Amino acid sequence: MKKFRFIILFFIILNSIEAQQVQWASKLIKYSSDLGGKQFGIKRILGKPDVFPQGGYSANAWSPKKALDGREVIIVGFEKAQLVKQIAVFENLNAGCVVAISVSTDGEKFQSVWFRKLDYKTPVYKHTLNLDRAYYFGRKRRKIQEVPNVFNPGIEHIILDTAVSGVIAVKVEFNFALLPGQKQVDAIGISDTETPIEVTINSKSEFENLSVSQKVELQDLIPSSICISEDGKKLFTSINVNDKEEIISFTNQNGNWTNKTIETGLNTGDYYNFIDVINPDFLIKGGSNYKLGSNETGFELFKFSNERYQLEGQIKIPAYSNYGDFADITCTNDGKILIVAIETDFTQGGVDLYFTTKKEDGTYGMLQNMGKTLNSASDEFTPQLLSDGKTLLFASNGFSTLGNYDLFLSYRQDDTWKNWSEPINLGTKINTPEFDGQPFYDETNEILYYLTAVDGINQINKIKISKELLFKKN
Repeated sequence: MKKFRFIILFFIILNSIEAQQVQWASKLIKYSSDLGGKQFGIKRILGKPDVFPQGGYSANAWSPKKALDGREVIIVGFEKAQLVKQIAVFENLNAGCVVAISVSTDGEKFQSVWFRKLDYKTPVYKHTLNLDRAYYFGRKRRKIQEVPNVFNPGIEHIILDTAVSGVIAVKVEFNFALLPGQKQVDAIGISDTETPIEVTINSKSEFENLSVSQKVELQDLIPSSICISEDGKKLFTSINVNDKEEIISFTNQNGNWTNKTIETGLNTGDYYNFIDVINPDFLIKGGSNYKLGSNETGFELFKFSNERYQLEGQIKIPAYSNYGDFADITCTNDGKILIVAIETDFTQGGVDLYFTTKKEDGTYGMLQNMGKTLNSASDEFTPQLLSDGKTLLFASNGFSTLGNYDLFLSYRQDDTWKNWSEPINLGTKINTPEFDGQPFYDETNEILYYLTAVDGINQINKIKISKELLFKKN
């Protein structure tokens, strides 16, 4: 009996020794520059990485003012004091500019623990004023123009010669003149071991067991939207016809989409026409004229009557405004809750997901943001709320992806519609290094349809995925 207890105790001690304790910066103590705003600002450096493991340009990372050829300093704090053997700096653009690291056990006095050795042979780079001013001040809707100079993301793993106990703050010094091109910093982490701090995409292992997705053949047309009837027998998409997006439909014939039909009665918009929601009672389409200050949204409601969908009028939401040219919408089966993807003054950064509730008189209330867990400093759009009213599919480039916009899954946690689970990436069988968006789940046949880009050209893919795997488990 004593021997058995000793063995258990041995393994407990062994696991505690091998377990890596990792913390991410949780507060800002001091910093040398901040562009301000929700995108690219200094607060984007807090918490776990949003851009890694893929790295690259992102509104969810800190863009220092002197990122092209200057020096910057940042001091961050951590929630708990801990033993530190490793400090990791996640540089998602042109890594290799960290020049010094210091740590503190009281938040005031700092001890130097690492510095980069430079000599006269180390090159430094100067920028062109016009280019930089265009980068920093040529903004559109608070967004900084992208300068795709050099990519080269990386993680600076600083291994200390001697571990330091009780660390609560870390100072990181940068010299951005060491490398050409733009720079961004995603996160700062500390660990009590030498094992490199790595980041993985938040996904489900079951998604990697799915079959390979297949292209939906649509007579060589280039689609820009996707919507499937409730019985899975009719597919609606939009294609460009004489500089106008027009809705067309196909009928499922033994697994093949045939009988191409131009949906003349639905092409009411001057330029953009697409269906976002369809069920046996009504459909919602976008592309109508949107007038600022009119409460009009550009989305039209069609009711099903006499074997056809008849226009009821525009959906109106008080104080509706959208900075972008596009918007997306989804809703509960009864239409009482609408979810809209737009960019407003209350956005977390880019395009966000909002909800509105239908009142007793049949009108909708003000839009409310669906929260920071679901909305990032980048874009969240093309949502689809499934029939349980709790499972949400959407596209985003604001969380760790495979390289571009990916498809994600999130679950509603309560009846406020503001609390959602951490978004789950749908994995490599669905998402690609290129664009993936516009998810639409056919619940009858348990098939997920979505838009994906192949060599920059849109196509519709489909993949078999069970409701058991996709839906929220109560």
